[in-house]
Amino acid sequence: MIRLTRPAPLGAGALVLACLIPVAHADDAAPVGWTGQGQAGLVLARGNADTTTANAKLDTTDTIGDWKHLLHLAYLYGQSAHIASAQRFEGAWQTNYNFTKKAFVFGSINYEDDHFDGFVYQATLATGLGYKFIDSDTTKLTGMLGFGYRRLQPEAFVHGDAANPTQITGRIKGESTSDGVGSAGVDYQQKLTHTTKLIDKLLVQAGGQNTSVANDFAIVVNMTDTLALSAGYGLRYNSNPPAGTKSTDQLTTLNVVYSFNQPQKN
Repeated sequence: MIRLTRPAPLGAGALVLACLIPVAHADDAAPVGWTGQGQAGLVLARGNADTTTANAKLDTTDTIGDWKHLLHLAYLYGQSAHIASAQRFEGAWQTNYNFTKKAFVFGSINYEDDHFDGFVYQATLATGLGYKFIDSDTTKLTGMLGFGYRRLQPEAFVHGDAANPTQITGRIKGESTSDGVGSAGVDYQQKLTHTTKLIDKLLVQAGGQNTSVANDFAIVVNMTDTLALSAGYGLRYNSNPPAGTKSTDQLTTLNVVYSFNQPQKN
């Protein structure tokens, strides 16, 4: 779950990320252009109980020579009986620089704003090393390990009366805190058939105050060159959630996926 709010000073860590900003040179390889996919799902129920659930994701990549930029955006909204039951935004930016065919250095920013996980926001700036263990046409396995700086703000919920005990009627924000974190990630893709593949992305950020885990698994079946169906399962875990909130959130989705591929520029 995700939260973009009040930017905090990032200190020396920002300098690390700044080192990963590409500088254009006349002899750089021609850029490939932005490629990626967007997906969305919607459920509407009307009758004795009105329910609305919607989710959307965007994942794009731009490659320029040895530089690779990755952008991830996701949004989740749920409403039952006109009361919001889920609202989460997450965003991430990562820049990689390949210094060998399989090894790279990365800098990343991750932000999460979830209205129901007990945190106003969680934001992390990290850097480290990555390695492509497998990089074939059918199987891709990449691991990343690094360290970073995290800032978060907890909040407590004020619930409704006995008639609506689960309804949140107010929020009490705590103080923002920061700490150092270790970061580990795994990206895995497996092509099962010409039209079917498995995708799994894991990110763990462990610090003294809290360990967060985000894992997204999906089975994608292509219908055309640009359209596909995706069945996904997502898990979000916080080891030290604020009082009154659970440590684990789970989300199952069935989405339509649109893939776009910008031809290489001449």
